[in-house]
Amino acid sequence: MGDKDKSDLETVKLNSADGHQFIVHRKAAMISGTIKSMLSENVAFRENQVGEINFREIATPILERVCQYWYYKLKYTNVTTEIPEFTIEPDIALELLMAANFLDT
Repeated sequence: MGDKDKSDLETVKLNSADGHQFIVHRKAAMISGTIKSMLSENVAFRENQVGEINFREIATPILERVCQYWYYKLKYTNVTTEIPEFTIEPDIALELLMAANFLDT
């Protein structure tokens, strides 16, 4: 596997504009169409090679909420029971919408 061990391939590091780093499961991050394109095996993006993506325009609280949504989506996809609401605080709704649009989430 080269210089990456298996655990490196199972996670991806996401860096917010504020410098906070989130380490998320690759499966969760791949919910984002943008990240999926960056981490595709068939492309030579630097992010794919190092397993780390910098988001210079997404603040920490917004990126954190996006990551929470990915895990929510993983947990409740194909569930037949009632799915709890994913609440969004009104004060971050616009920023969250813009980030979700950019990330194709």
